[in-house]
Amino acid sequence: MNIKHHNQIDVDAEAFYIEDQSEPDENRFVFAYTITISNTGAESARLTHRHWHITDANGKVEEVHGEGVIGKQPYLKPGESFQYSSGAILETPVGAMEGYYDMATDDGNHFKATINPFTLSVPGSLH
Repeated sequence: MNIKHHNQIDVDAEAFYIEDQSEPDENRFVFAYTITISNTGAESARLTHRHWHITDANGKVEEVHGEGVIGKQPYLKPGESFQYSSGAILETPVGAMEGYYDMATDDGNHFKATINPFTLSVPGSLH
């Protein structure tokens, strides 16, 4: 028996250091990241809220919660993807982000799409 998960959202992240907006002497390190959200399940779902935990190398954690992403609440049918870019500012050259998206199906079921931890790092700062 082949069981396909009804609710399955895959999240891929890619991060970049933005050198010309960063001020290392002032402990300001700017990163951009691109997120791709893919519906690999059998049901359509809407992204309703985002929840981020951003940790810098000093152990300082910033929590970000809000509606949607970049002002949108993307609706993904099975097989569809949504990509967006955003940014984060850290006080250290290395950090990490992780979290989850709240998703809602057409019939009102709610589930979480996990965003696995990914690293923010200035090139050359990790050896």
